[in-house]
Amino acid sequence: MDLLAELTARRALCIVRAPAIPDPAGLAAALVDAGLPMVEFALTTPGAPGLIERASTVDGLLLGAGTVMTAADARAAISAGARFLLTPGVRPEVAEEAHRQGVPVVLGALTPTEVAAALELGATAVKVFPAARLGPAYFTDLHGPYPGAPLVATGGLTAANAGEYLAAGALAVTAGSGVVGPVLAAESRLGEISDRAKEFVAAVAGSGDSAG
Repeated sequence: MDLLAELTARRALCIVRAPAIPDPAGLAAALVDAGLPMVEFALTTPGAPGLIERASTVDGLLLGAGTVMTAADARAAISAGARFLLTPGVRPEVAEEAHRQGVPVVLGALTPTEVAAALELGATAVKVFPAARLGPAYFTDLHGPYPGAPLVATGGLTAANAGEYLAAGALAVTAGSGVVGPVLAAESRLGEISDRAKEFVAAVAGSGDSAG
């Protein structure tokens, strides 16, 4: 899977984190149908590897695992069907395991030093979290010392502000609880999730080619 190409083309991915996900395949299918096929199931959700395995049967889904903290986490996620991994911070052992298995990894970072460390570890892209605490201008600032660095804005993004981060230079943005709210996922309120996903996708598409 060419994750960088997918991020460049789609500009958005969805983070799923909830206390329970009774219908992971139905949830994933709703997101695919809404035009948001890049989906990350966070390992903080109980039974996440099993959820990933059940969701992996959905046609058109580009499925990843998030909040991957250890090499063991990485192995479990990949075995379950995750095709890419994301971490909340710089996790060298996760990067090493991902590279060993030929699976792309997006490492989390916040500071310029952490961005450099993530890139040096061979991250396909760098997830900047919490993006909304810093604002879109931070992405423009980071591209000063790191021109062309593939930065993914994560944390506090909505349909109302996602385009601003793309315009400021983010390669892609993530839809989190604003699209797949924990209660919506736990109660399988797929219609509401679909509507929110479509709104987010429309906002990203509306940003056009303004990102640098």
